[in-house]
Amino acid sequence: MRRLILSLTFMTMVGISGGALFAGPVSAASSQESGNLIVRSIPGPTLAETLAARAKTTWPWYLTRASGLVAAGALILLMLSGIGQVTGSTFRILEPLTAWASHRALGITFSIAILIHGGSILFDHFVPFTLWQLLVPWMSTYKPITVLGVNLGSFYVAAGILAFYGALLVMVTSLIWVEKKPRPWKLVHLLTYAVMLLVFVHALYLGTDLLHGILRWIWILLGAVTVIAVMSRLRRANTA
Repeated sequence: MRRLILSLTFMTMVGISGGALFAGPVSAASSQESGNLIVRSIPGPTLAETLAARAKTTWPWYLTRASGLVAAGALILLMLSGIGQVTGSTFRILEPLTAWASHRALGITFSIAILIHGGSILFDHFVPFTLWQLLVPWMSTYKPITVLGVNLGSFYVAAGILAFYGALLVMVTSLIWVEKKPRPWKLVHLLTYAVMLLVFVHALYLGTDLLHGILRWIWILLGAVTVIAVMSRLRRANTA
């Protein structure tokens, strides 16, 4: 008899919790006269409906964060692989054709990620941006800064926008000039260093996941590794 009572109690609790998730909130009341358990529905959204509504409003924020992290990682690998091809260190790991194809794929990945990163912000209701604020530097008023008494406005946002245009120019010229006009292509390709610096500052001070914690220190470490690689590249150019 005791086992039967426990089984019935467990089944009742499961039924109540299931109803709360899919059929709406419920409450339970016990009738002392009949000994029956009375379940009443409480008006209001279910847990599933609440989660779905929250997902509809927060997906741009999560997409912005995810695409930003992908863009940051792709840019680091893009820089290191490009420098490695010049110094020859990349060819110790990959065949020349594979190294070039990987470098190109990283560039495409980075371009797609930054397009998604900027586009998803337009749908974010927590930090609203207009199209002009995403396309024109210093049009936004988000997180203005002052350095040594000089008002730099939304410099961190502007850094991301300028990095986007620099990356776009490098990608376009890489597609149309790399074989036809190698010298102008190399000159434009030097913008990659400026793009890296702008992205580093933009992500370090605006990136939600990089504001504190272990990811911030990893980002700083990756920046230091990139600086060392750039110095190695410049040293090689001076001694060539």
